[in-house]
Amino acid sequence: MEAASLAHGVASPLSPREGMIKNVSLESLQLCERDGKAEDTGVVGMEELPVARNIKISNITCDSFKICWDMDPHTKEKITHYFIDLNKKENKNSNKFKHKDVPTKLVAKAVPLPMTVRGHWFLSPRTEYTVAVQTASKQTDGDYAVSEWSDIVEFCTADYSSVHLTQLLQKAEVIAGRLLKFSVFYRNQHEEYFQHCRDVLGGRMMPSVKDNSGSHGSPLSGKLEGIIFSCNTEFNTGQPPQDSPYGRVRFQVPAEVLFPPDTRLYFGDFYCMYTAYHYVILVLAPRGSSGDLYCSERLPELDVTNNRFLTRVCGEDGRVVFQHAQDVILELIYTEPVPLAQGTVSQISGHQLMSLSTINAKKDPSCKTCNISVGR
Repeated sequence: MEAASLAHGVASPLSPREGMIKNVSLESLQLCERDGKAEDTGVVGMEELPVARNIKISNITCDSFKICWDMDPHTKEKITHYFIDLNKKENKNSNKFKHKDVPTKLVAKAVPLPMTVRGHWFLSPRTEYTVAVQTASKQTDGDYAVSEWSDIVEFCTADYSSVHLTQLLQKAEVIAGRLLKFSVFYRNQHEEYFQHCRDVLGGRMMPSVKDNSGSHGSPLSGKLEGIIFSCNTEFNTGQPPQDSPYGRVRFQVPAEVLFPPDTRLYFGDFYCMYTAYHYVILVLAPRGSSGDLYCSERLPELDVTNNRFLTRVCGEDGRVVFQHAQDVILELIYTEPVPLAQGTVSQISGHQLMSLSTINAKKDPSCKTCNISVGR
């Protein structure tokens, strides 16, 4: 099926019914400039051209979709082009000073429907869009006759697929660095958090829905439930650092408790926050758990004995050795409840470094190290 794409150009901030088209490419789909002066655009009205009706959006990915619609079959042969108006749905909380409403006008030759619209430079994952369609006919003098605009249809692009996550995984592997030994997973919070676990949750830490930190297209954000742990150690001591952005009270649990042989390991995300630090999100999910079932359908699984981020290897003497990547900060999501009795709770001696918190942190879209070409 023929696919639509965009060339470079400039768009004016007019809605589909406020503007017309000029500077139309006759050979391919492109971004076109629009204004409200019909006499300058080379577009004329033609009432008998069929209006696109019953628009259907299908095969939605993070950077493409298919579109089709119904038309009067008796006038279909008059159509030579489609004009497609694609816009991000207005967000009431967005920055009013940004050009968030600038539309993208696509001009495509009339190919058999459904038609694929693809372009990572104007489609972002997990984003709501509106789309409207005009049918058009190229005239002998080079002008276009156009139909009325269709009704506006809304849709939302998808999360990253396993293919896109594998691309992120490969980028993260490049900078992961060598592996260092560790022996505990740890989680920092305030004392009130742990007291709530004791008084209300039966002495257990319970999974909660992951926030929106990291890549915008991550299938984890707002969907996977888990408890976030760390395992990074200080190079000079081999122990967890004494500073934390999340609180001065630390729960610490032996690595073998959360990472036994029947726990599966998944790669979840790779991102940074406008700093030199890069973060890798991994998921630890006991085999057969709901978290395991969710991740197995969406995330690349890692070999627990042979990967660049987190390993569990049984030595010749029968002892298990755990190792973590030195040059990235690991965020580990454990998908099941964790009883406080399985570890220890104590206060750290360092400071609470709030500037290093990744809660709802936005990924730097300009970083070449951790971005792939399918939106951010």
